[in-house]
Amino acid sequence: MAGHSKWANIKHRKAAQDAQRGKIFTKLIRELVTAAKLGGGDTSSNPRLRAAVDKALSSNMTRDTINRAIERGVGGGDDTNMETKIYEGYGPGGTAVMVECLSDNANRTISQVRPSFTKCGGNLGTEGSVGYLFSKKGLILVANADEDALTESCY
Repeated sequence: MAGHSKWANIKHRKAAQDAQRGKIFTKLIRELVTAAKLGGGDTSSNPRLRAAVDKALSSNMTRDTINRAIERGVGGGDDTNMETKIYEGYGPGGTAVMVECLSDNANRTISQVRPSFTKCGGNLGTEGSVGYLFSKKGLILVANADEDALTESCY
């Protein structure tokens, strides 16, 4: 505990807030870099980048940080290779499910996705098992949601 010192209390509260903000900013920067790599650095011609920039600005990320992330994505000089993976499977009652994930480690991602399928009474299929049933129409964005609460609400 911080005790009775006002400044010690502020230090502890600020450290917790900064850790939470850093976690959010890391995810936003990862999305900005990937969007810039996939569709270019122009927000007028890249809707995924435009959505990522809007989300970053609404989270109070500075324009300078956003521009550096976009430059890193366009430049391609980054050593971490973020890739989008699509997993297909069947949910409860045989419903077809496709899950799109952004990760730098596909093995870690699959080890997190597979238990979600089995926990809900479904199973993970092979590539192409349900893909023919879908066509991409849009993107669902959830504003101001805690990641853990959002994940639990999906179950």
